[in-house]
Amino acid sequence: MQFQLSEEHLMIQQAARDFAQNDCLPGVIERDEHQTFPKEQVKKLAELGFMGMMVKPEYGGSGMDTISYVLAMEEISKVDASVSVCMSVNNSLVCYGLQEFGSEEQKVKYLTPLAQGKKDNELYIGAFLLSEPEAGSDATSQRTTAEDKGDHYLLNGTKNWITNGNSASVYLVIAQTDPAKGSRGINAFIVEKNWPGVVVGAKENKLGIRGSDTHTILFNDVK
Repeated sequence: MQFQLSEEHLMIQQAARDFAQNDCLPGVIERDEHQTFPKEQVKKLAELGFMGMMVKPEYGGSGMDTISYVLAMEEISKVDASVSVCMSVNNSLVCYGLQEFGSEEQKVKYLTPLAQGKKDNELYIGAFLLSEPEAGSDATSQRTTAEDKGDHYLLNGTKNWITNGNSASVYLVIAQTDPAKGSRGINAFIVEKNWPGVVVGAKENKLGIRGSDTHTILFNDVK
């Protein structure tokens, strides 16, 4: 078994290291102190193909393996964790879920621009909404509900500590559809931030990783 990195792995590692040193390091302290979202750095990530690293090329991704992704994450995290956590959520929690479990229509409409990190030449990233005030990350104890209305679901509830909460264009929301079924009554819903009833709440004043925008997100009869 070979444990050495391939030439491709080394190239990706070096590209991530160069990006971290040249694009993330300048101003990293100031962005953290002022809680400034690293928009330009995330745009550059998208240009490098790092926002959908393991997504298949037919859906706008780079088609890389997990080792490549981890190497890039390591290099960027060394310098600016606010940039790397944005990259991590988009890759691991949002793109992965859509690629593995989304319909073809959902992949074309949402996964492709998420993997490219842009839509209509504007930044386009995702957020994963699981944690709640009373439940933390315990999905079976959550109170957010999605009520089946026949031709649509009605979403109500509150999610807390959401990375990319205000910067994301699309949310992957975990909600209870049938509390009586416990863990089998939980489903994931794609919700666009600009839909009626979606409210971006307070931003967390964190001790670290302050460039990452962490928000409360509320849903009031979101259809």
